[in-house]
Amino acid sequence: MNSPDTSSSQYTLTLSCPDRPGIVHAVSGALVAAGCNITESQQYGSPDTDRFFMRVALTTTAAMPDLESGLAPVARKFGMDWGLYPNEQPVRTLIMASKDGHCLNDLLFQQRSGLLPIEIPAIVSNHPDLRELAGFYGVEFHHVPRNPDNQAEAEAALRQLVTDHDVELVVLARYMQILSDELCRDLSGRAINIHHSFLPSFKGARPYAQAHARGVKLIGATAHYVTDDLDEGPIIEQEVVRVEHSKTADQLARLGRDIEGRTLAQAVQWHAEHRVLLDGHRTILFK
Repeated sequence: MNSPDTSSSQYTLTLSCPDRPGIVHAVSGALVAAGCNITESQQYGSPDTDRFFMRVALTTTAAMPDLESGLAPVARKFGMDWGLYPNEQPVRTLIMASKDGHCLNDLLFQQRSGLLPIEIPAIVSNHPDLRELAGFYGVEFHHVPRNPDNQAEAEAALRQLVTDHDVELVVLARYMQILSDELCRDLSGRAINIHHSFLPSFKGARPYAQAHARGVKLIGATAHYVTDDLDEGPIIEQEVVRVEHSKTADQLARLGRDIEGRTLAQAVQWHAEHRVLLDGHRTILFK
């Protein structure tokens, strides 16, 4: 007779619901009843939206269906939006980029080095320039040209790749095209974008040259979830650094690329570790 498998598995539970007394007690009780050991617990009650947010790390020998069955009555009672995630399962992530490869390279390197809990089955670009970089990392590359006349066809191809590769997260790593409102809504909460952040802000061509011409003293980057409001989605992470008048426009651009890469990678890591919960137009981040 084979002995039963008593090895422990690690899971992350996230939830949000209307705030009321007894939530932590009920969740903890259900987990203990299911044979779980809670190793980390974070919670927050939002005074602005009157919602409660919680992230729990746990270990257990119980099977995932048994955990879900034990938690389901609590979720129904409190009206929870919730998810239970096996920690050993990386988040399947499709990356989109155009010609600039700095953010893409950072993500590929960190994933290969074991620093990001993601799996990258494919890269999509509207230009062929990054094919060699994808090949270096052994990742499937898809050149999907995009112009005003073929937007529907290009997005249909993207949707098919998301389906074919069981993609859970889409990352726009300097993908210099605007997604349709419909696609943004379909990817709500599972697509992350990166853009530069200047004080004041500069849009259009050569933003770092514009910033240099105005003598900015702060540059940075913002990583946020994609919405149909361009660059206005819920913010996950930001970084800013001071710069001096002696920096040239090219130096500002190089510094900006480094900041963009770090900021995007950090946002992807936190999302993949299920540390980011949406609270309307804001995010709750459990570090």
